[in-house]
Amino acid sequence: MSVRFADLGISAQMSHELKRAGFDEPFEVQRETIPDMMLGRDVCCRAPTGSGKTLAFGIPMLERVGRGEPSLPKALILTPTRELAEQIHGVLDPIAWGLNLKVMPIYGGVSYSKQIRRLDKGVDVVVACPGRLLDLIDRENVFLDEVEIVILDEADRMADMGFTEPVCQILEECSPKRQTIMFSATLDDEVAHIRDKYQNDPQIIEIGPEEISVTEMNHHFWLMPNSMKSRITAEAIRKSGRGFVFCRTRAGVDRVADELENEGLRVTSIHGGMPQRKRSQAVEEFGEGKTHAIVATDVAARGLDIKGVHCVVHFDPPENGKAFKHRSGRTARAGGSGNVISLVQNPQKGKWSKIQKEVGLNIKFSTPEFKDVIQHEEISHIPSSSRRGGRNSRDRKDRRGRPNDGGNRNRDRKHYGRRNGNDDSRGGSRGSRGNNRGGRPGGRSGGRDGGRDGGRPGGRSGGRSGGGGKPRFNRNNRPPKGPGRSRGRGGDNKRKSRNNHSN
Repeated sequence: MSVRFADLGISAQMSHELKRAGFDEPFEVQRETIPDMMLGRDVCCRAPTGSGKTLAFGIPMLERVGRGEPSLPKALILTPTRELAEQIHGVLDPIAWGLNLKVMPIYGGVSYSKQIRRLDKGVDVVVACPGRLLDLIDRENVFLDEVEIVILDEADRMADMGFTEPVCQILEECSPKRQTIMFSATLDDEVAHIRDKYQNDPQIIEIGPEEISVTEMNHHFWLMPNSMKSRITAEAIRKSGRGFVFCRTRAGVDRVADELENEGLRVTSIHGGMPQRKRSQAVEEFGEGKTHAIVATDVAARGLDIKGVHCVVHFDPPENGKAFKHRSGRTARAGGSGNVISLVQNPQKGKWSKIQKEVGLNIKFSTPEFKDVIQHEEISHIPSSSRRGGRNSRDRKDRRGRPNDGGNRNRDRKHYGRRNGNDDSRGGSRGSRGNNRGGRPGGRSGGRDGGRDGGRPGGRSGGRSGGGGKPRFNRNNRPPKGPGRSRGRGGDNKRKSRNNHSN
């Protein structure tokens, strides 16, 4: 007999809103956690990403939360990344709207003033990243004294990102009588520390395998030089289907995104240095099938629930086996399949062997073989001329921060052949100056107007051409060789200058 949401102790109105939002039956994590949370108990749940955790804590929270006053929310959800905060808000806001509740996301990279104005109007639930929330607390724009329910989502990820101390500081600001809920993919030491200090006799619930499994994925470890990585990555995505490309640094993300576009793919990028608007747009465009790949740092390795990811490419090696699991977990979700391709350079073989050992793999390094890649969808090559402007347009700056003007950086620079803003040669510009002066007939005016080519009678015939360009080298007008030129100075064995400077 199947279990319905109504069987978990929630109200008829909540059941109606869930059905209207398209949620018919609860997942396992929701069946196990909602009853305890509805009773007001603290819960510590270990569940993998993509198992339905958002509704597992969102449904009982929205059922029990009170009405918030200006700058005094009643419930708080802490998340490690902006994308996850926006994702949680997107799931809960339609349901909260039907219950006449207000849910607000708070994260960095967006305007303070807009967030402050909305807090002043009053919100019931805040979905926040620790850094921006602490900033608003320090500014006294939000107070957590009346927070009744606190939910820590991806608690282990927040610990990995160094948010343990900020999270503890935020928990100290909340009401001591609060209900504290914690969801995490793993229950390591730092998560256990938060549980022991800030939860009151929590119900420990474990869903799914303890470790993230990578055996369901089709793994490849390809040996290649660095110069081939972008071309191989583009071909792998065309053979497999849309996917993620993970790089180690922000600068690497921008560079690889440019190179993949040059290879004929339509890509977007995500890293911590981008404004939130562009990061959200990247996820939205990929979800709608407008782009072939997302090039990202590890900030996108966890928390995002994006469908249609058929391929993950480790362009740079991850920090450790745990990061490898979370990167690879972007594909083969919910029992599906996917390709995980690791690009290995010879000096990196030792590190990749260590990562394989940590995650329980034993796969030999080999040359790229695209016939072994499982094809989920076909992606055609996009010619360079059909790509949209933007990333490779003239607005983008080069590596030194200079504007890209099509390689003609010396266009406005003064040059001996372009004096006074003229495009003519030196001879031509002097000729015009001579004409303005009304020069002597047959003298400098006529001579320089023609570039001194037969200007003066019996003068420097062929000295300079009047056609423009650099001055013509005249072998007969060279200064004499000997001391006094550069080759005659600057060393003990050189001849002395013909100028006597001994005095």
